[in-house]
Amino acid sequence: MSEQSSSSPRLAGKVAFITGAASGIGFACAKRFAFEGAKILGFDLNPCAKWSEIEALTSAQFVQGDVTSLSAQQAAVDLAVAEWGRVDVLMTAAGIADAGPVHMVTEDAWDKVLDINLKGTFLSIKAVLPQMMEQGGGSIITVASIEGLIGSEGGSSYNASKGGVVLLTKNVALDYGRKGVRCNCICPGFINTEMLRATIDHDFMADYKQAVTNESTFGRLGKPEEIAGAAFFLASEDSSFVSGQSLAVDGGYTAGHNHGLVELMGLA
Repeated sequence: MSEQSSSSPRLAGKVAFITGAASGIGFACAKRFAFEGAKILGFDLNPCAKWSEIEALTSAQFVQGDVTSLSAQQAAVDLAVAEWGRVDVLMTAAGIADAGPVHMVTEDAWDKVLDINLKGTFLSIKAVLPQMMEQGGGSIITVASIEGLIGSEGGSSYNASKGGVVLLTKNVALDYGRKGVRCNCICPGFINTEMLRATIDHDFMADYKQAVTNESTFGRLGKPEEIAGAAFFLASEDSSFVSGQSLAVDGGYTAGHNHGLVELMGLA
């Protein structure tokens, strides 16, 4: 990872609260932030078998909890403040995927996706804001999706939840900027995580997987570490004048459509 960082840690002295930290994008961000010198409070419903990798890099704690519970998230934030005195960065990587057109989505399934992806993000922000305002600022990084920016077939509940995260991010940026709080949103494309593999690594999804891979200008899925790189920028002082933005990290997926002309022009 040394090629990603300068010789001195860029997040030294900062404290990061990261939800969904047990795997995928959340774990990759925790590891990158830890490498850059931040102290880490990881939060996830599931245990993290690899948390020792974070502890080897920095002072870190991991708490199991449900993002749909404000009291659980508040307790985690209070633990970070008691341990390290502040919370400088919030990263809301907790989320679930579900699919189906509206007439096939049950009310319970809709509620579960919106509760975890949108309400969970709202509660994470609510839990850290008083501390960030008291200390004079902080950086909030929400995780939405390119499917919160554009539609996708059969993604009604997931897309609605992530679109909500995008607009919630803008409102937080508007409401708390004068308090020194920045809020930005990362919109990942198709990233090779456990959650994506559980969704598309099936024989009947082979054509779909190939299609979305081809739509990347690089012809591949993204890596969790590539999302972590964008998150590091938003957590660092390099983004001190960036707020209210939705950054698509998608290999060019949302830039336009690939209909085969690249191959015809000899550029593939």
